[in-house]
Amino acid sequence: MSLMSQENESFRDSIGTIDEEGHRNYIHPKKPKGKFTNYRNYVSWILLTIFIAAPFIKINGNQFLLFNVLERKFNIFGQPFWPQDFYLLVLSLLVGVVFIILFTVIFGRIFCGWICPQTIFMEHVFRKIEYAIDGDRAKQIKLSKQSWNTEKIFKRTLKWVVFFLVSFFFANIFLAYFIGSDVLIGYIKDGPSEHMGLLINLTIFSFVFLFIFAWFREQVCIIACPYGRLQGALLDKKSIVVAYDYVRGESQNGRNKLHKNEDRAEKGYGDCVDCKQCVVVCPTGIDIRNGTQLECINCSACIDACDAIMDKAGFDKGLIRYASENNIAEGEQFKFTPRIISYTIVLGVLITVLVALLFSRNDVEATILRLPGQMYSTKGDTIQNVYSIKMINKTNNIYENLYVKLLSHEGSIQMIGGKINLPKIGLDEKTLFVNINKKDLTKSKEKIEIGVFQNGEMIESSTTNFPAPIKIN
Repeated sequence: MSLMSQENESFRDSIGTIDEEGHRNYIHPKKPKGKFTNYRNYVSWILLTIFIAAPFIKINGNQFLLFNVLERKFNIFGQPFWPQDFYLLVLSLLVGVVFIILFTVIFGRIFCGWICPQTIFMEHVFRKIEYAIDGDRAKQIKLSKQSWNTEKIFKRTLKWVVFFLVSFFFANIFLAYFIGSDVLIGYIKDGPSEHMGLLINLTIFSFVFLFIFAWFREQVCIIACPYGRLQGALLDKKSIVVAYDYVRGESQNGRNKLHKNEDRAEKGYGDCVDCKQCVVVCPTGIDIRNGTQLECINCSACIDACDAIMDKAGFDKGLIRYASENNIAEGEQFKFTPRIISYTIVLGVLITVLVALLFSRNDVEATILRLPGQMYSTKGDTIQNVYSIKMINKTNNIYENLYVKLLSHEGSIQMIGGKINLPKIGLDEKTLFVNINKKDLTKSKEKIEIGVFQNGEMIESSTTNFPAPIKIN
């Protein structure tokens, strides 16, 4: 934290997007340029390409990513998942949460600045459109202040039309994730008149998308996003964040404007020339020289801006850089702390369990349950129970003429409705009458195992309870 900020921390009493009277202070960040900006552009292009292409990529006939909640169909990386696989989804979410926590402990809020969808859409789609139509920071400010003349009306209309078209396009991409790309393409071919209800919902979602990225903008990161609040509990002095080197920047007498042929060392000034370029490029409107702030999304725009000024002034780059507070204050290098090690171990265990469960997941799954409200029946020396068997095919293979056998006991099974036939990514359900002789039963609720076979090969098995009379002769 700078020397000035140590004496006055009033900046923490409010956020950069709200003025002293409580009104919205619109941010017009200067277009960033530099090494890290180029890297972020490459990352955004890759992520946007994946986002747009993923619903249309097929692996073994399965959509690469599909989250069809209504029909309970889910594809993750081309692998189909069913509600019975919900535990895998929960475990995957746990892995994601622990990974983000670990990432935050080590690298701060870098996820927000480089990978978060809010930042990708805001900074690398909508902001770039705005730069192309309204111009850079100075032109945007001038345009916002000028009266509603022909130029302003034209640019505002053009920008909002383009914003809405982009929002509508992304709304369709999002829809493909939930109903399937083939269904979406079919709807498009049918024409909007055939699906007016869907068109209305898409339009509503498009306006919501437009509201977030054309008006609400950085407020999502500052006010709405819970991850920004979580960051405060996860960061410590060893976390690597975008940081201002106040030791070098302030020196003995603080920062000061650069004057020609001056001896800054003799005057006790630091390397910070107070150009405020790190402020004008910030997409959340903060001054990074005040120290680590929750509003900072670690986007590195201030690093590129400062490096450019340092280069022109003849100073070393890195006055603002990725560093920990301990690194700046004491020169301490990064090292693994007990907290980082513990998070890493937990993450490793969760990933190992998840991978093991994924590889042990059967392509065909059988669920056998007793029919509700049905009691066992006695026929001579035989006890009979009625079950339903639900078979789920998680692949694009077709399984035909499946039959069942009793594996754990001597007995017989009658299947009503013929043999089981499973279509691609489909299911079949039958009713089973299971008969076991009394002499082979030893408990009032005995575990039995039933196998499912195709051409003499068992492809799945399941266990269930077999109720019987308490007293068995």
